[in-house]
Amino acid sequence: MSEGTMQRRVQRDPRNKQAKRFTRVLVCAVAVPLVAAGCSSDSGSGDGKDKAASASASKSASPSPTVRAAAYSRLPEPCAVLSEKTLDDLAPKAKKGKEGSSDDVSTRGSCSWSSLANNGVKGSQFRWLNVSLLRFESDTTRGAGDKLAEKYYDKQVRDAQSAEGAKNSQAEPVSGTGDEATAVRYDLKKKEGTFKQQTVVARVENVVVTVDYNGAGLAGDKTPSADDLMKDAQKAAKEAVASVTKANGTDAEPSESSSKSPSAKPSASASESSAKS
Repeated sequence: MSEGTMQRRVQRDPRNKQAKRFTRVLVCAVAVPLVAAGCSSDSGSGDGKDKAASASASKSASPSPTVRAAAYSRLPEPCAVLSEKTLDDLAPKAKKGKEGSSDDVSTRGSCSWSSLANNGVKGSQFRWLNVSLLRFESDTTRGAGDKLAEKYYDKQVRDAQSAEGAKNSQAEPVSGTGDEATAVRYDLKKKEGTFKQQTVVARVENVVVTVDYNGAGLAGDKTPSADDLMKDAQKAAKEAVASVTKANGTDAEPSESSSKSPSAKPSASASESSAKS
């Protein structure tokens, strides 16, 4: 058989056609999973991006922390918180009040009066009166204004009790003055004489009022009564608190702490000091 005849038989052989069809089937079978795998991979990547975007949107939509607004938004003129009659009683020889410096008069202020009554050969009576005001704003990081004022109130009471050189320190609650008030008294001996120091710390809403009042008999004059001085100091504190309330009008929203009845007991530190005395 010639070589040409053999080639024609091979080309006509049906088994060759079957081999070619089998090869095409294998190619398609391999190609299909590759395409499917590619689609699956793309779908997974898209789902991941969608989930990340959804989480980011949810996070950005979270509400920011809030805190209730402070009840009082202003302070009165510090040198005008006391009436002329009260000033005549507590510092009769004081010409006018001396206002303290403040970087923000809407949040802090103070005023002091100094009086020296000369009684000739009997000596003289000295009086010094100071009223300080501090208002706290509500802050999302620090808390509500009235709560911040409560902390400062406690600190003021502790500071009054631990004054350097204080002798015979006593603390007692003061009723009818703001939301809470404490009076601290002690003796302070100086070369000029014995000074009777009275400090009344009061809180009304988000404002703390501190009244310092001391008196002494100089150059041989008698030492003033601590009880009388304390009554005057408490009167001044009550008047100063009323001035703060008046300055804010009737529109102020009472806080949770002020909805309770005014405190009839001093802070824990004040109670401990009074018990020790």
